[in-house]
Amino acid sequence: MSAAMKIAIEPEDLYAQLEALPENLTGEIINGRLYAQPRPVSRHALTSSNLGGELYSPYHRGRGGPGGWWILDEPELHFIRDTEVLVPDLAGWRRERMPRLPSDHRFDVVPDWVCEIVSPSTARTDRFTKMPVYGRYGVSYLWLVDPVARTLETFTLREGQWTVIGLFQDQEIVSVEPFQEIGLELGALWEPAAD
Repeated sequence: MSAAMKIAIEPEDLYAQLEALPENLTGEIINGRLYAQPRPVSRHALTSSNLGGELYSPYHRGRGGPGGWWILDEPELHFIRDTEVLVPDLAGWRRERMPRLPSDHRFDVVPDWVCEIVSPSTARTDRFTKMPVYGRYGVSYLWLVDPVARTLETFTLREGQWTVIGLFQDQEIVSVEPFQEIGLELGALWEPAAD
């Protein structure tokens, strides 16, 4: 039996490989294949943290916004338990759909929103491998943030296809679904320019 056939028949072995990865790697199982990548570089981490911070108060806590969301960093999404496992940089759930967090690290409720912070090493996987999976399982909104190009691309899922709802750059202040109640200052996401 080939290794590929064994993986297809026994996906729990693939998840065991994911769990055995060193702590400095993030593992995902996408379309029956194990992906592993190093932890993000500082620019990537800064942008992700800044965006999460901008959304946390108004949406997660309800301060200065409508509340009613869980906004989380790097949750392990199990679209199919231990078989189709993705880890976006950020994800959000409306609390009416997921009233409580899971008791372990596996999130099996499809998020309402995911965000990938793209980098030269992850852009192809984020766009051409992960985006279709998010669409297949019904994630409603997807954002791609590029801290090098200083861009935000926003998409919504319509009839099973990703549709662009906004393309933004640099220092713009944007109000975009699903977080249209606030003005998001893109300049706050980026690494400060060197003097």
